Amino acid sequence: MSKDGTNRGGSRPGAGRKPKAISEKIESGNPGGRKLTHIDFGDEAECLKGAEMPPVKDYLKAKQKDGSVTCAEEIFKETWEWLHERKCDHLISPLLIEQYAMCVGRWVQCEEAVSEYGFLAKKPTGTVISSPYVTIAREYMKQANNAWFHIYQAVKENCTVDYSGPTPQDDVMERLLRARRGI
Repeated sequence: MSKDGTNRGGSRPGAGRKPKAISEKIESGNPGGRKLTHIDFGDEAECLKGAEMPPVKDYLKAKQKDGSVTCAEEIFKETWEWLHERKCDHLISPLLIEQYAMCVGRWVQCEEAVSEYGFLAKKPTGTVISSPYVTIAREYMKQANNAWFHIYQAVKENCTVDYSGPTPQDDVMERLLRARRGI
């Protein structure tokens, strides 16, 4: 603690080397020698039933002021299905998936507004400024990336099967391009 009473320095949440994925530890023969925590259902895996996808909340599919609907519901479903395929859906809170889906949906909505209105805006005084939609889109993209990092990190640390390949995050730019074309 410094003289002015504030804490400075020290360890910070999220700092340091990220943990190695459990599938990488298994592949390399567990060089650290610690006991790996993973769920192995063995022969009982065939009789297990998957959980149903939680219902999509109304605010993810609500009509917007201009009459359009965000793509948040679709993103929520795709993300949950991706997690379910990797058997990690029980590790992630549905609230985090909702947050991610809403942030991506809003980001797409802001990018559509930038496409429609342009990068510049005019103040009441007549001077030109950067469009506020650009700043808002940047903030939503930061939030979406942060939420996706938490989701992906949980999958990476706990998934014993291959978790690589196409992810819902990879499809975000494609979704934006499709929205601009009206598909």
